[in-house]
Amino acid sequence: MKKIKYITCTLAISLLLGTSSCDLHEVPVDTATNAAVFGSESGLELYANSFYDMLPSTDVGVFQDDDVSDIVARNGVDDYLAVGALSPITSSGWSLDNWRPLRNINYFIVNTEKSTIATKNHYLGLARFFRAYFYFEKVKRFGNVPWIEAPIDVTDMEKLNSPRDDRFGVMDKVLADLNFAIENITLTSDPSVTRITKNVARAYKTRICLYEASFRKYHASYGKQSTANAWYEEVVKEANAITGFSLHQGASLDRAYREMFITRTPYTDETILSVALSASLQIFSSANRRFISPTYGNRPSLTRRFVNTYLNIDGTPFTGKASYQTTPFVEEVKNRDLRLKQTIRLGDYTRTENGVPLVSPPNFAQTVTGYQPIKWSYDERFPYDDESRNDNAHIIMRWGEVLLNKAEALAELDKMTAAEWTNTIGALRKRAGITGATLTTLPTVADPYMVAFFDGKFTDPVLLEVLRERGTEMVFEGLRRDDLIRWRLGNLFQKATMNGIYVSKLGEHDLNGDGKNDVYFYQGTKPTSTTPGIAFVDVTASAAVGRIQLSNGTSGEVIWNPGQREWQDKKYLYPIPEADRNRNEALGQNPGW
Repeated sequence: MKKIKYITCTLAISLLLGTSSCDLHEVPVDTATNAAVFGSESGLELYANSFYDMLPSTDVGVFQDDDVSDIVARNGVDDYLAVGALSPITSSGWSLDNWRPLRNINYFIVNTEKSTIATKNHYLGLARFFRAYFYFEKVKRFGNVPWIEAPIDVTDMEKLNSPRDDRFGVMDKVLADLNFAIENITLTSDPSVTRITKNVARAYKTRICLYEASFRKYHASYGKQSTANAWYEEVVKEANAITGFSLHQGASLDRAYREMFITRTPYTDETILSVALSASLQIFSSANRRFISPTYGNRPSLTRRFVNTYLNIDGTPFTGKASYQTTPFVEEVKNRDLRLKQTIRLGDYTRTENGVPLVSPPNFAQTVTGYQPIKWSYDERFPYDDESRNDNAHIIMRWGEVLLNKAEALAELDKMTAAEWTNTIGALRKRAGITGATLTTLPTVADPYMVAFFDGKFTDPVLLEVLRERGTEMVFEGLRRDDLIRWRLGNLFQKATMNGIYVSKLGEHDLNGDGKNDVYFYQGTKPTSTTPGIAFVDVTASAAVGRIQLSNGTSGEVIWNPGQREWQDKKYLYPIPEADRNRNEALGQNPGW
């Protein structure tokens, strides 16, 4: 999508402005070029297209954001959690280049407000949506930031050199921008689901307001708990106003969930906003390489601690049986929530190489826990595993998230009813093939596993089940780090166990029940095996980074050592970069840095 916009901008904007590039930051205010842009609807539309470059990169994609969380084991430790890696010296995100998108937006707003074009409020709505989007990301990262409404000249740092504005006041302005966008954007639907519509603005409002409500409630040191409920109410109100979407059902519940993430053309029943990729235009993502390549990506794998939260197909907790901790992989994945088999490789998973089907159990040359993701990856190896050639649609917002945002807000407000439960959590579970009373009946007893899973933070039965559902439904969609931060559960970044499948003993094991052994766990000297293609995993006792151990020595859960992770509460906010503070001491520094 970015290349499409770039081509459009280069060919069309340059004709209007007489410039040779798409950089609108330098356009002077009082010139003929200004009139060419703001004197016609086509000029407004072309300028507004530049805002879309702010959406998440498709190469790395939202699918990799959860690599830094409590539920994904991976190669190495991100600088956010590595000991001593994040500091005012290494921090980023405050330089002039990082603020250029805001100048682009504000320049557009100021000049469009003067325009005589009848439809200008639609384009002002788009601009203010993207300004809200920009500031939400800045506030999440730094807390207090300067609120700027004027198009600051690229050489004028006066406003950026002023003291920062209170983050709560900034978020009030973000809410005002979102409300303006919802009121004035006239596009209500988009068959390509790649444009900002009224419903996109509403959906993003549910995400932003949920974050802000939780932040105000759980970060008690700010003293804003009494204001949290108003933001939860906004989530419910806006979710109820969204029309035209439903949960994608597909031809079979065995595939309906995963279908959304491996389709080239987004399913418009559930997808609200996406970035369309294109092989013909050479616009790709690297999903397969990042999930599957043992050298290119982080080898992200789900942890057993998280996989345990997937319900049984009858709606009961998997952890309700006494033997769950020692259940081998081939057994633990049977009769579970159908999203599990659509998120990771299970026994019946088959890939292809040059179109030839291959039975493909978890591959320990690629996974570090045994729970190997497939959610965003094509099933064909070539060329996707070895090159960044994925052209499946990059989903940024969908109806399933809106239902979860609404359900969490209702639970926090203590307003969840049986009808609302059925239409939100029940509907998501029904699409996942789950049966039983859990589809229509509010839980009354807190699952002790879920209480412990969230480190005792939550004990309300309804809220715990909503959060269980949020995890299983939205995994690898880039929300988990923000969730832990808004819930003030940063300690889980460090203490969550990076555990994997249960191994009953050393030796060969059949991971998919097809009668063929797939992996050989050993200690000491690498053994020999007559089993073709078997993966050897050395679990010799070692404290070395990048090694797999078994929790009981020669048996137990796989334990992955990515390296030392460190959490400190000051990491709820990034430090202001030292170079920027040196230029402007009025910026101050975030607590603890």
